Amino acid sequence: MCTTWSTIVLEAGDMEKAGTMDYINQMFPTEASLSGVEPLMHKIHSEIRVVDAEILAAVRQQSTSGTKAKEDLAAATAAVKELMYKVREIKTKAEQSETMVQEICRDIKKLDCAKKHITTTITALHRLTMLVSAIDQLQVMASKRKYKEAAAQVEAVNQLCSHFEAYRDIPKITELTDKFKNIKQILKSHVFSDFSSVGTGKEAEEGNLLQQLSDACLVVDALEPSVREELVKNFCNRELISYEQIFEGAELAKLDKTERRYAWVKRRLRTNEEIWKTFPASWHVDYLLCIQFCKLTRTQLMEIFQNLKEKPDVGTLLLALQRTIEFEEELAEKFGGSGNTRKVTSNIEEIDKGENSNQTVMDIRKKYEKKLAAHQGNEDYDKDVNKDFAVPGAGFNFRGIISSCFEPHMMVYVELEERTLMEHLEKLVQDEAWGMDDGSQTNILSSSMQVFLIIRRSLKRCCALTKNQTLLNLFKVFQRVLRAYATKLLIKLPKGGMGIVAAATGMDGHIKTSDRNERLICYIVNTAEYCHKTAGELAENVLKIIDSELTDAVDMSEVQDEFSAVITKALVTLVHGVESKADVEMAAMTRVPWGTLESVGDQSEYVSNLNIILTGSVPTLGSLLSPIYFQFFLDKLASSLGPRFYMNIFKCKQISETGAQQMLLDTQAVKTILLDIPSLGRQTSGAASYAKFVSREMSKAEALLKVILSPIDSVADTYGALLPEGTPSEFQRILELKGLKKTDQQTILDDFNKRGSGILEPPVATQAIQMAVTPVPPPMATTPSAAVIASREDVLTRAAALGRGAATTGFKRFLALTEAAKDRKDGPFRKLFNA
Repeated sequence: MCTTWSTIVLEAGDMEKAGTMDYINQMFPTEASLSGVEPLMHKIHSEIRVVDAEILAAVRQQSTSGTKAKEDLAAATAAVKELMYKVREIKTKAEQSETMVQEICRDIKKLDCAKKHITTTITALHRLTMLVSAIDQLQVMASKRKYKEAAAQVEAVNQLCSHFEAYRDIPKITELTDKFKNIKQILKSHVFSDFSSVGTGKEAEEGNLLQQLSDACLVVDALEPSVREELVKNFCNRELISYEQIFEGAELAKLDKTERRYAWVKRRLRTNEEIWKTFPASWHVDYLLCIQFCKLTRTQLMEIFQNLKEKPDVGTLLLALQRTIEFEEELAEKFGGSGNTRKVTSNIEEIDKGENSNQTVMDIRKKYEKKLAAHQGNEDYDKDVNKDFAVPGAGFNFRGIISSCFEPHMMVYVELEERTLMEHLEKLVQDEAWGMDDGSQTNILSSSMQVFLIIRRSLKRCCALTKNQTLLNLFKVFQRVLRAYATKLLIKLPKGGMGIVAAATGMDGHIKTSDRNERLICYIVNTAEYCHKTAGELAENVLKIIDSELTDAVDMSEVQDEFSAVITKALVTLVHGVESKADVEMAAMTRVPWGTLESVGDQSEYVSNLNIILTGSVPTLGSLLSPIYFQFFLDKLASSLGPRFYMNIFKCKQISETGAQQMLLDTQAVKTILLDIPSLGRQTSGAASYAKFVSREMSKAEALLKVILSPIDSVADTYGALLPEGTPSEFQRILELKGLKKTDQQTILDDFNKRGSGILEPPVATQAIQMAVTPVPPPMATTPSAAVIASREDVLTRAAALGRGAATTGFKRFLALTEAAKDRKDGPFRKLFNA
């Protein structure tokens, strides 16, 4: 540590020396300047003396100020002590002052409380005097039936009584309260008595009676709210007594007199308009009267329905329901459409303007055909009594209050609708052109559009009446009508069928379809598709209208499934029809003497006729069917004609080498014809998949013919390679087609059976067989020899060569090859089988 400080001091000294030297050199750069050393030294000494004097003065001043600071601190401490003493003295004096003030004010507080009690007593006595006087005056007014003055007096007494709520136990107050209650009861009895004379004719005799009743309403408002409710209820019940007596009689207690009920209440409201004005507008007496009327009418109509011995007449039922709905709409509009914020959009268009009220059932139905739907509420109409007396628009709904009682008895209407719809359906089916109208732009039967038109009209009629269970029942009628129409479409399809598709669908018989039949089938397919789509839209429309509790029962899926079945059966029938036309040519194919053909020529006549059949039908089908159904038709047709052609080869008697070559050429021609069908129908959206399907099916027939063309010594190998799924019975039939005798066949069959699965398993690439190109080698067998593999490859190569020759060689080339083969034992044509 010492060494470090020494080093620092030495370095500082060095720096100081260096600085001094620089300063001297700067002040005295030359020898001549040394003459100024003495004056400089004197100047420096003077400055040192001045600095020493200043330091001494500062030290002396600091010593003096420290002593003074101690004195100041002692003085401040003494001042603080004195201040604290004075604060304690002031606090003591304040407590003494507070005690003195309380002693002074104690007597004043007692005097103030006494004054307050005296004031309260004087006020209470004054109010008691006023209450006694007011009750006496009210008693006189009640006895004289001065209702207007009594109403104001009741309000005043009520206010005075409110001040004595705390003094109920005082006998005098109890006496006055009981007296006031008795006076109010007297007023109530007088008012009820006066209102009981309304409607008896006294108001005409006494001109001031209505004014008196109007003043009485002021008294009722001043009394308890229950008094007003009781008065209005009694008045409404008294008004409806005559209504109840009139329409409970045997003459008017009928369904056809329903309209007269509503005419009665309208007339009552109109003729008693002056009476209604006596009631304050806030009471809504006419509104509450209509509520009571509707409930009473509903009860009486329910009794009428219960007393019916048989089903009601549909015309009478619908007319009564219509008049009821109209009356409910009038009340809803008059009183603000309470409980329902929707607006009624009932645009009625009368068919016959000059009809009178005695309409027949069909006339009423025609009228309802032009009605738009009107929403009906589904609230419970037996509300609590207190809600009935609420202000209009506060929760009561007139719509459906009466008409809902018709709902359980609307089955007669539904049955009539069903009969009418079925009659229309029968007539539409009878008048249908069934595809004879070539000018149709939609390619569907006009009857289908008419069926949905009458269904929509029926739906509108029902929506104008109800949207509850009756609408659901009518929806079920629509389902039955559409099922019946689907059955009608099925009946119009040609019957029968045959072939693989027919066997799969269980359709037996033979279908013969003309061009008109094919057009009809296409129309039925399009019509069923239209019905399938429109039935779903119909269900969606009903879901938007019907009551939310019934939406789960609205379902058209089963009906749509039936129309889907019609489409499927129609398309299958269409395929059967084309099959039937092709059957003739298939039979002609078996009659061709394939075993005695001398040369290979152009395609056979049955192929040309088959081409004529398809070119005559397919363009029409393509123009009428939608792409998806045309594709379905093509797939079914290919799955039918391909296997049928394959099986038809086995039906031939004997096939020579030349016959097999000719048949292979025909097979290629048939394949080309089938591949051209999408372009004939001008619909190529699914042509690629269809082409693969046709190629796969027709390749089996090509493979079969190649087996027939193969030499006898390699026929088993060729059959196993090209037809690995073949059976021994098919192989035996191939030997018969080649014209072998039974003994020769047995030898080959024995050899074929000995080979077992060894020649049945090799999978040959399907596309290689279809396109007749070099096949993909099969996988190694369990223990195959090289000779067996080479033999199979050789068989496949020769079979492919046969396929290429039949597919690409024309008539002249085949003729030249066959002629040369007759005279020569070698050459390309002969070597093909001798290799």
